[in-house]
Amino acid sequence: MSSDGDRAQPQAGGAAAPAPSAPTVRRRGLLFIVSAPSGTYTSRPPRGGETDGVDYNFVSRQRFEAMARDGEFLEWASLYGNLYGTCAADAEKLLSVGRDVVLVIDVQGARKVRAAGLLTCTVFVMPPTFEILEQRLRGRSKDSEVEIQRRLRVARDEVAAFSEYDFVVVNDEVTAAVDRLRSIVVAERARLQRMRDEAQLIVRTFS
Repeated sequence: MSSDGDRAQPQAGGAAAPAPSAPTVRRRGLLFIVSAPSGTYTSRPPRGGETDGVDYNFVSRQRFEAMARDGEFLEWASLYGNLYGTCAADAEKLLSVGRDVVLVIDVQGARKVRAAGLLTCTVFVMPPTFEILEQRLRGRSKDSEVEIQRRLRVARDEVAAFSEYDFVVVNDEVTAAVDRLRSIVVAERARLQRMRDEAQLIVRTFS
């Protein structure tokens, strides 16, 4: 803590000197990838309560396949007999104006994004145990037994990919898991690679 002698002295008339403004850099948004063996899928008819353009952008399979052929997706995959993907233009529009983007995608989708050479922060969210994941699926899902078993088989394969990610969060309790995810976002924003340009501007004010 500074002593009184270190503080800026007020100007005549009692008005304090205005603080100099800090140099600013227009930052690009961060691209976060969050994967979890939960069996989430999309590119299907909306379920009750889901809204087009909010939960997903629902399109026909024919339209989806045309978009994939035209390279409009940042990543796309087939899962549980359905197709889902992330529109590259939508993501770039947000990133270019400094907005962070969170992609909640499966392991194969995450691999495609990384293969594209994009700067990302990847997080793998896993349940405490296989048994707890099964309990959660059965407790909240209206799917058939066949579908649940298929999701669990996929989950067995996906958890083995945790070492491909930058961070791992164990979803043992929702509030705690969210706090860990929030901490990752805060830390990633302060990473040297992200802050270098702004830090260099600040250094120049010392010369």
